[in-house]
Amino acid sequence: MSNRFADSGVIVMPDHLDAGNSADVRRLLHEAVDHCIGDLRIDVAHLDVIDAAGLGVLVGTRRRADLVGVNIVLIDVPPRLHRLLAVTRLSRLFTYESVLLPADQSITA
Repeated sequence: MSNRFADSGVIVMPDHLDAGNSADVRRLLHEAVDHCIGDLRIDVAHLDVIDAAGLGVLVGTRRRADLVGVNIVLIDVPPRLHRLLAVTRLSRLFTYESVLLPADQSITA
């Protein structure tokens, strides 16, 4: 997992976010929030598996972002994740965007 941030401010999530990698992803996202001004864009297009720990990472990142005035934008949310966020009422915490970015303008978590 990289700890560098692209100039575009986009972080690309792995295909799964669960108890196995949540600590590393949390560390990366919190570091990104701490160094971000404005919007922190998180590409979740390839996120296929997420558990309670993964949801906790997203919510914790949102809380940290609120403290420093950063907006979290989830990019290309897959239908399955969108339904999960809606059912858990977490969808109201995030801004959504649909966009395709060139690979050289993003980093991988």
